[in-house]
Amino acid sequence: MFKKMKNIDTAFRDYRRYTLITICGSLLAVGFMAYECKSLIASLQNKIYVLYNNSVLSAVASDRRDNLLVEAKGHVRNFHELFFTLDPDDKVIQANVTKALYLADASAKKEYDDLTETGYYAGIISGNISQRIQVDSIQTDLRSEPYIFRCYATLTITRSTSTVTRSLVTQGDLRPVSRSDNNLGGFLIQHWAILENKDLKVVNH
Repeated sequence: MFKKMKNIDTAFRDYRRYTLITICGSLLAVGFMAYECKSLIASLQNKIYVLYNNSVLSAVASDRRDNLLVEAKGHVRNFHELFFTLDPDDKVIQANVTKALYLADASAKKEYDDLTETGYYAGIISGNISQRIQVDSIQTDLRSEPYIFRCYATLTITRSTSTVTRSLVTQGDLRPVSRSDNNLGGFLIQHWAILENKDLKVVNH
């Protein structure tokens, strides 16, 4: 009789153990599934679907901090290319400079006004001169706002009689602002100044 009761007690303990193991396993499985579902929902929220030519394309959204350095350098490069790319056409000059001035504060407008007063743009038009810029490197400090940058570039000025190569060094600050159609980068250049603009070589034609 006692042996039978002992066997029943042992069987009951084994059944309780198996039940607890099953419950714990189920809880772990449910917790894992909930974690995976949460991760899946988070990844789906970072996906953007774009309709292009009747086709749906997917893109992935990312935090701006992930691409901050690239975007900051791109903004500086875009500004300099617009400001310093000149052709002997008043409309081309006005169009490029207007786009550039959306990317910077009054310091760039002052530089433009000074060049206008000295007859620089008039000389470009009357002399049939073309000017191109090659941005060589951009140094940017992103440790604190506004972000300090320094831009190193090369200007090529082509006249009918010669081609002049000049070195250009500028510096300024970058302040994050709202993005817009006129400012896709979402930065504003402040306290912009030209530190160096000197001839490197002159090639006569």
